[in-house]
Amino acid sequence: MSQSAASNLSPAFPRRAAWGTAGALRAWQVDALRDYLDTGRTDFLAVATPGAGKTTFALRVAAELLSAGEITGVTVVAPTEHLKTQWADAAGRVGIHLDPRFSNTTGVTSSDYDGVAVTYAQVASRPSIHEERTRSERTLVILDEIHHGGDNKSWGDGIRQAFEPAVRRLSLTGTPFRSDTNPIPFVGYEYGDDGILRSSSDYTYGYAEALRDGVVRPVLFMAYGGAMRWRTRAGDEIAARLGEPMTKDVTAQAWRTALDPKGEWIPSVLAAADKRLTEVRRGVPDAGAMVIASNQTQARAYARILQGLTGEKPTIVLSDDSGSSQRIEEYASGTSRWLVAVRMVSEGVDVPRLCVGVYATSTSTPLFFAQAVGRFVRARSRGETACVFLPSVPTILAHAGALEEERDHALDRPESAQDEAPMWSEEEGMLAEANRSESASDDLQGSFEALESDAHFDHVLYDAQQFGLHAEVGSEDEQDYLGLPGLLEPDQVHALLSERQTKQSKRTGAPAKPAADAPVAAHRALAAQRKELNKLVSAYAQKGGVPHANVHMDLRRACGGPELAQATSEQVTERIERIRRWFVGRR
Repeated sequence: MSQSAASNLSPAFPRRAAWGTAGALRAWQVDALRDYLDTGRTDFLAVATPGAGKTTFALRVAAELLSAGEITGVTVVAPTEHLKTQWADAAGRVGIHLDPRFSNTTGVTSSDYDGVAVTYAQVASRPSIHEERTRSERTLVILDEIHHGGDNKSWGDGIRQAFEPAVRRLSLTGTPFRSDTNPIPFVGYEYGDDGILRSSSDYTYGYAEALRDGVVRPVLFMAYGGAMRWRTRAGDEIAARLGEPMTKDVTAQAWRTALDPKGEWIPSVLAAADKRLTEVRRGVPDAGAMVIASNQTQARAYARILQGLTGEKPTIVLSDDSGSSQRIEEYASGTSRWLVAVRMVSEGVDVPRLCVGVYATSTSTPLFFAQAVGRFVRARSRGETACVFLPSVPTILAHAGALEEERDHALDRPESAQDEAPMWSEEEGMLAEANRSESASDDLQGSFEALESDAHFDHVLYDAQQFGLHAEVGSEDEQDYLGLPGLLEPDQVHALLSERQTKQSKRTGAPAKPAADAPVAAHRALAAQRKELNKLVSAYAQKGGVPHANVHMDLRRACGGPELAQATSEQVTERIERIRRWFVGRR
């Protein structure tokens, strides 16, 4: 099976495919693959913007190495449970079969598979098991979103122990590296001219390059401010306007007030985002939208607001909910309007039809922000645009303005760079000084009560430039920006925004074709067979009044082979046929 994996990938290689989801490798994937094969290094770090196709590149590498006989097994390490399944499905479509249900408890898998898909947490909890698997075969380890290897020291140590014996290690990341200084396993670091030790990638494909190639969508950031009022723990009422210069403490409280579903800011922004979605769906009929919420309570409240606005119940995805992966898959393949998530769709999860987003979370790290925006940038066809609604918070606006900048992971930094202030208001320098000298007062820490909020349109941020002037929610000025066509080339976006801004200044002084049936990944086919067998065993055990385990043992004695967790598809099929004969008395 593994020897033919490369033949399952597009025979058009190395023809260039500049945008969309063409079967041929994209230009950057061709160049990166050539670099990978030419260098022959044990460790290779590829940094590519979200939506560019890191998974396709990595699977092509795996297929080439399997075909050449350089490796005999593949291990994919992903951040989440859902991503394990997503990797297994993608690999199955090109003839490489991975087991996403590999368990540390059993430590074994079926010979039907070419390898396994596991999580960083899973590896860190029992590294010796994964070390043994790595030593038992000539293994390629694909470390997806490798920055998670630095989440804590035990994770880094575990990953290093488990995969040090690998023949090849391919590390992938699509977002700025961590803001901490924890070293990341299998990543090389070099000193720059400034004396700072930074991560060194072997291949980099940034958002700016991908945008020029048409691989990703241009992103319009719609910034909304507004008046906020809240009560402190001491009982004092404070009022401030989101988007105006404030100290960090006051900004944080105003931001939390804006996100409170009982105020008017969130309903106004959700209504604006839904209007934008309606406009986008004129050109992209299946376009979807997602709200990224801070917590489960707010996520459910936002979903109720959206249901009232649209008459359609949104899909809700909560990270600790066992049915989340299934709901994501159903949403991704459907045409419904809204998805509300807490964190699960912030990294790596592939829902290409997402075109509109609302950043309704107080998480402010550049890593999380880039991951979140990455959910909206994957281009399926030329001319699609993405639109993300943001609170007018300087830190978030700074992240949006720096979307095209490339970043490396720095292991040490000058103290002044640790708390660098965003460059989004004239008073920022004075505020930075105030923040350095002012400790948070008791009144601004701890619990607080959001009292009221409202919203107004501030501006559109596109290509690090601001367009538009303050406008009331529901006004003609706001509608001019919300009503931009959903299908535009990047230069057309710039031209239309300039036109809208000029107009405002003067005023004030076809459904995508269904995809062809794709091959079913081995793990899904085998899971379905095991489910069918377990149902038959349960019915037979109930009929005979015997334990399920006894029936499984009788089947193993009758058919041979290992226990069910290690059984191949052929062996499971034989047991299904045998127990069916038992039901009709032909034992």
